[in-house]
Amino acid sequence: MSIPFDYETMRLIWWTLMGVLLIGFALTDGFDLGSAALMPFVGRTDAERRMVINAIGPTWEGNQVWFILGGGAIFAAWPFVYAVSFSGFYIAMFLVLSAFILRPVGFKYRSKRPDPAWRSRWDWALFVGGFVPSLVFGVAIGNVLLGVPFRLDSDLRSFYEGTLLGLFTPFALLCGVVSVAMIVLHGAGWLTLKLEHGPARDRAQAYGQVAALVAFALYAVGGLWLAMGDIGYALVGAVDPQGASNPRLAVSVHAPGAWLTNYSAYPWMVLAPLLGLTGPLVAFFGIRGRKDTLVFAGSSMANLGIIASVGLSMFPYILPSSIDARSSLLAWNASSSHTTLFIMLLVTVILLPIVLLYTAWAYKVMFGRVTQHEVGMNPDFY
Repeated sequence: MSIPFDYETMRLIWWTLMGVLLIGFALTDGFDLGSAALMPFVGRTDAERRMVINAIGPTWEGNQVWFILGGGAIFAAWPFVYAVSFSGFYIAMFLVLSAFILRPVGFKYRSKRPDPAWRSRWDWALFVGGFVPSLVFGVAIGNVLLGVPFRLDSDLRSFYEGTLLGLFTPFALLCGVVSVAMIVLHGAGWLTLKLEHGPARDRAQAYGQVAALVAFALYAVGGLWLAMGDIGYALVGAVDPQGASNPRLAVSVHAPGAWLTNYSAYPWMVLAPLLGLTGPLVAFFGIRGRKDTLVFAGSSMANLGIIASVGLSMFPYILPSSIDARSSLLAWNASSSHTTLFIMLLVTVILLPIVLLYTAWAYKVMFGRVTQHEVGMNPDFY
């Protein structure tokens, strides 16, 4: 088979696509998670909480597909990354999946009984389903930046030597709080667009202002920590981007501050952290100025910039090892074969536009504000 792109280009394309899928998940399912985390606080009455639930009810299942696509892309395009991360972070992933399971059950069962205590328990289950994944994803990103305690032996078998509690270091917890603030802000932006004008929407905006300031401040603190702390990895010598996928061929060393060197080598990359810093401020002033579209645009900018800045800072690293730097996984040494990446790209080029067009059509059809009157009168509402 004649492949029009060389191995280096295919690896770079799939590194980019993996980032696109993760950002797509944050931009779509992110506001579902944020809305669910806000729901017990935004809604003071049963009708207000049902409004929040029905603001995300029509789209959350489709949005969660981005998470599945991201996991599938890692499995197929970066098998080493999938093997190490999904086995090493097994308990953390189990927590995320357990929280995700609460969402469909909560949506379906909450209104089966009129008992306030019954509904309140499911409301808090939905809160867990939104808050826990937001926190764990951020903590996971923090650990990726710090380096994951795994090693590869001479046969490329992976061995994870960390513990669950070891994941919750100060820097990782900082990243977790940034993630929660970012997702809660996005949820507040969505509720600003979807809820009718009233107390529930006003409360969502109030929490959104707090989340915007927290996201801005702690993201800036995280950047300073990366610049001044003992965090970062660097390559010693050249790595062949066309070479075989054998992580042991690259030589990596622990290099504090190295995560910021890409910005001097490629100045255009600074756009990502700038978006991460300006997005929360745009959302904050959008709320203050009663510009609904600006609020959601700002929260989307924050999600895009914060996630992209992690990938761009680390490139070409995907999963560095904190106990054996030579086992670190890079874009150049941890991918599937050249042919596999090309076949997957063909499938993606055909199917992804269809998915995007259908998603846009579905949002257009189901767009509109949720009102208390509709919630009370429409039997199809949750």
